Amino acid sequence: MIKNILFVADPLSTFKIYKDSTYVMMREFFARGIAVWACEPKDIFSLSASPVSASMQCIQIQPINVSSGSVQSEWFHAESAQVRPLQEMDAVILRQDPPFNSEYFYLTHLLEVAQKQGTKVFNNPVAVRNHPEKLSILEFPELTPPTLVTREAFKVKEFHAQHKDIILKPLDGMGGMGIFRVKEDGLNLGSVIETLTINATQTVMVQKFIPAIAQGDKRVLLIDGVAVPYALARIPQGGEVRGNLAAGGLGVAGALTKREIEIATYLGPVLNQRGLFLVGLDVIGDYLTEINVTSPTCFQEITQQKGYDVAKAFADALLKRL
Repeated sequence: MIKNILFVADPLSTFKIYKDSTYVMMREFFARGIAVWACEPKDIFSLSASPVSASMQCIQIQPINVSSGSVQSEWFHAESAQVRPLQEMDAVILRQDPPFNSEYFYLTHLLEVAQKQGTKVFNNPVAVRNHPEKLSILEFPELTPPTLVTREAFKVKEFHAQHKDIILKPLDGMGGMGIFRVKEDGLNLGSVIETLTINATQTVMVQKFIPAIAQGDKRVLLIDGVAVPYALARIPQGGEVRGNLAAGGLGVAGALTKREIEIATYLGPVLNQRGLFLVGLDVIGDYLTEINVTSPTCFQEITQQKGYDVAKAFADALLKRL
């Protein structure tokens, strides 16, 4: 019988519960009578030969009217913190948001040790570490638009000369942060390169611009290797090139297209076999642009618009694994 599930996440008081996917995951498990625990990455530690442990809190999910635009701490009641070995949990769900920095890297190593001690971690921390969300698409060039990864300005300029209309983005960004479009006229290309590469000291990704972004940057969710039947199109608004919801994009859910099904069917078994239980594929038009493995979102938008309960599907699949 499943009794305890631990979420490793950002501070609960920062959750925007009207759209947060981790919140509805927690709520679903709690409704099933499972003890929901929470901790932050900083609470996890290892001491000599002892099991990897964490200072964690058991939380009670409070009934509350979810309202847009607010951060509500009233949605949960947290009991006093306890230090417990992670191996006492039936599952540990890693839901910390990017950026994937050195602290995130260290966290995956601690969770890898815990995994070797018998803890079941979703997503597998080794797989998370080995699949940086932008760079992991390089393994599948047959699915992606023309893509360059470099820190050298002349290579970016050559790529622009060939493809005319390009997108540049930092490798550690999220929510559309730091994304630039440079059109055929090349206006400010040098300045954009200097800004993103910090004068050739940081690597960036450059892709050919995909006009289908006007119809949205689609989020396709994979749960245990199988695609959720609906995707969320994040459609740019107000002259923006970015469709990300955090950048003001409009989220519109719809059934998967034939191409999205092809991409999901191709990648689902591969990524799942590597230990990536929950994945968010970003698809623009016919092309895969990112593989999100840290804390894929869009559960609530799909559920609200299409009636398909993504959190229930996630919980059902995870509990079958335990």
